Amino acid sequence: MQLAFSIMAQQELVEAKRYYNQQQMGLGRQFQREAELAAQRILAHPLAWQMERPPFRRFLLDRFPYKMLYIVEDDRVLVIAVAHQHRQPDYWVDRLRT
Repeated sequence: MQLAFSIMAQQELVEAKRYYNQQQMGLGRQFQREAELAAQRILAHPLAWQMERPPFRRFLLDRFPYKMLYIVEDDRVLVIAVAHQHRQPDYWVDRLRT
């Protein structure tokens, strides 16, 4: 099984990393590392995390107020959003499965 990020999710990762680096040098790198660990955990156990809205599951990052929203397909796990937990909570709902 593979793990993939939608283009929008990739952009959200870049924007969050940029934001955290503006707050404190090196904090963006820490965010990126936590996101990478989250992706590894999702890939290892894709069905382990709670449904946000079926068929989308969510993985909450530990140190940062973000969640990864993803779907499990036949041959891959697709992350469709890397969303801040407290801003516009459902903005990602209309994203198509691509």
